[in-house]
Amino acid sequence: MTEQKEQTKPTKPLTLSTTTRTSAASAKGGSDATQVRQKFSHGRTRVVAVEVKKPVKRPSGPGAPAAATPAPQPAAETKAPAAPTGRTLKLGGGAAATPTRPSAGEGARSGGGIVLKTLTEEEKEARARALVGANRDAEVARQRAAQEAARRAIEEEARKKADEEHKKRLAEEEARKKSEEEVKRKADALVQKRLDQAATASPQGPAARQAEEINAGAAPQAAPAAPAAAIRRPPGAPGGGQSADALRRPPPIRPAVNKRLPQPPGARREVPKRRSDKVDVGRAVAGENDFRSRSAAQMRRRLERDRRREHANDVPQQKVYREVTIPETITVQELAQRMSERSADVVKTLMRMGVMATINQAIDPDTAELVVTEMGHRPKRVAEGDVETGLAEAVDPPESLLPRPPVVTIMGHVDHGKTSLLDALRATDVAAHEAGGITQHIGAYQVTLPSNQKITFLDTPGHEAFTAMRARGAKVTDIVVLVVAADDGVMPQTKEAIAHSKAAGVPMIIAINKMDKAGADPNRVRTELLQDEIQVEQLGGDVQSIEVSATKKTNLDKLEEAILLQSEVLELKANPDRPADGVVVEAQLDPGRGSVATVLVQRGTLRVGDVLVAGAVWGRVRRLVDDRGNAVDSAGPAFPVEILGLDGTPQAGDEFHVMESEARAREIADFRARRDRQAQLARAAGGRGTLEEMIKGIREGTAKELPVLIKADVQGSAEALAGALARLSTEKVATRVIYSGVGGISEADITLAKASGALIIGFNVRANPQAREIAKRDKIDIRYYSIIYKVTEDIQQLMVGLLDPTYKETFLGNAQIREVFRITKVGNVAGCMITEGMVKRGAKVRLLRDNVVIHEGTLKTLKRHKDEVREVQHGFECGMAFENYDDIKVGDVIECFDVEEVQATL
Repeated sequence: MTEQKEQTKPTKPLTLSTTTRTSAASAKGGSDATQVRQKFSHGRTRVVAVEVKKPVKRPSGPGAPAAATPAPQPAAETKAPAAPTGRTLKLGGGAAATPTRPSAGEGARSGGGIVLKTLTEEEKEARARALVGANRDAEVARQRAAQEAARRAIEEEARKKADEEHKKRLAEEEARKKSEEEVKRKADALVQKRLDQAATASPQGPAARQAEEINAGAAPQAAPAAPAAAIRRPPGAPGGGQSADALRRPPPIRPAVNKRLPQPPGARREVPKRRSDKVDVGRAVAGENDFRSRSAAQMRRRLERDRRREHANDVPQQKVYREVTIPETITVQELAQRMSERSADVVKTLMRMGVMATINQAIDPDTAELVVTEMGHRPKRVAEGDVETGLAEAVDPPESLLPRPPVVTIMGHVDHGKTSLLDALRATDVAAHEAGGITQHIGAYQVTLPSNQKITFLDTPGHEAFTAMRARGAKVTDIVVLVVAADDGVMPQTKEAIAHSKAAGVPMIIAINKMDKAGADPNRVRTELLQDEIQVEQLGGDVQSIEVSATKKTNLDKLEEAILLQSEVLELKANPDRPADGVVVEAQLDPGRGSVATVLVQRGTLRVGDVLVAGAVWGRVRRLVDDRGNAVDSAGPAFPVEILGLDGTPQAGDEFHVMESEARAREIADFRARRDRQAQLARAAGGRGTLEEMIKGIREGTAKELPVLIKADVQGSAEALAGALARLSTEKVATRVIYSGVGGISEADITLAKASGALIIGFNVRANPQAREIAKRDKIDIRYYSIIYKVTEDIQQLMVGLLDPTYKETFLGNAQIREVFRITKVGNVAGCMITEGMVKRGAKVRLLRDNVVIHEGTLKTLKRHKDEVREVQHGFECGMAFENYDDIKVGDVIECFDVEEVQATL
């Protein structure tokens, strides 16, 4: 409510009351003191004392003292704002808030000198702040001035450039005008020359007649004008006998070109005709040469056009025949463009061949080749896989080959000392860094012997990686060192390693390890190797065996000598002066370095900066790291190295090739990735299995044997199955047992079967889930048996099925054509008489003319008395028609026969 009352009452402004009071202090100083009451809102008031000082007048004379300079007031007085002259406002009866000018008497009492004002700390800080602010403002002003100067300089530079461009445009315009004037002058001279020639040749020619018509049309009321030639001829000239009136007659008046004539209201305004660029005789005679002439370029084009038109009728245009590249799939329009032919002509050619296709429809390469040949061009068939042509086909000349270090793969059973033996050869402790002392990855190392000869070793986790490399067609290793523990003897993985080495066709060296342990018996190992057809030199064979100890480092020099001896027998050579080729030993995705691939260079030299393609990935080599972890600039043949810079991670066993350009490497990588993707889709859609592909290869002559992998529950069963299958081999088809072992079917068996294209036979064993999944993915055929003779029967039937079948022909009968009938929508139908045997519908037939076979096919129809019958016996008449053949005549003989397939036998 208080707020409402205050809103209704007007607010009084701040006023000074008129109550005054004279104080003793004011009397002493010669001033009046007044108390003023200030009123504020909400009833608040405050009393303020106002002191008015009056100056005291002093007599001014020679004896009067000089007026003193006003003394500085205390700091408290300088802080308040200045009050009106001669009046000081005191708040609450305090000291004066504004310094006052002292009177002359006070100045005299101060001694007559100048008293300097002492600054307080607050004043000093205020002045310092003001100085800093002034400096800051000056700096800002200086920066703004510099920016303004830079802006003005930029504007001046832009203005200069604009002036230069303007002057350049003016010069170009002037040159263009001069060129046009020159062309116009030449055209005028040419027209004048032609007119003079016409006038000289015929005084009463078309030009004179056209001038008369123009003059007559321009002045219809005037008298008939004299000929133009007579007008130009002087009076004394021959033939110039015209009268003086005719000669003095003024020229006809022409209507103004640009002047508009007044028209009656409502009349339609006529659109003025566009001035023609052609020159007429009237304008030439009247001297009107202000017409727009053709440019020199236009005249040249016209002359060139006339010249081509004249020669086109003389020389016929010859058709250009080209070599047309035909890919696996091509559209009609693209084929027409490659032949430089009209698409309509290509479509017509296809229609004559019986193919209905539009210009956007794709056709097969065979049809495209026929079209190209039909139209007179030379076809060239290319396939999509031609991008890989020439990758590894180059053969190095013998004089460029140099000896290279051998590549040795160490294989053997688990915990038989493969990595420890390699450590002893490398004199480094790699196994100490492996998890549990078991090799977790493939390592490639190079060892330099005291004789300065080098050997490259591949350490594999078992043999899976070796098999994967061979499955992709890569021959990596030259020699296999088979490590066998002297106390354990030959173990299952040892036999698998022997099987892999034999399948790859690589020579072996037996390293009998752990000779320092108690119970080591090397003769036992050599004897057990005989069961796997490995006969060492001590037993009269050709396989070297060395007794070594990796922990004691004994006989390592003998093992190295055996490796070098075997390499000398193999004569390992390579050309280092060529682009590098090799194999990817292992690849991984490093979190810090990206895709890292360990490769083995087989020929050529790999350098930093080379562009290479490995499988379905490509990249540029950014860094090369050797087996010691040192960065190198190049890697020669048989040198293992890590490469960085690939755009993806290749697979172990992929071959790499150095390309000449990034474009070709990218093209090959894209093609391989697309091919792999299509293969995966085909496998997902249930494509043909490995066994069917193997059968197809045998039928095409690319395979001559049936590889088989046997896994049984006991060793006796495995040996019995291997012997039984070996006895099934014949000269036509042979069975080859890739591997025979004991135990369940594992992932290693699936990998070996995939690498060799073999059929897996499980005798009283089963595959583990991982192996089944891999076999299902890779379409590997696994067959389970529990009876041996069932195995032999199925394998024998499979071998028989691989043989090409034979066909036997059985004669049925002959029929003679007595009449030929032409039936619409059916074709020619032969009216026949069965002269021998019988004729069956659906049987094979031959058409004989003069005892010469001119057609062989099948019967389309067989009728008797308008009824379709299955067969017609001897002595009856019938009607017959051939499938897709109508060239039959009276007197021809139709021979009918059956063809039956006879199963081939072993």
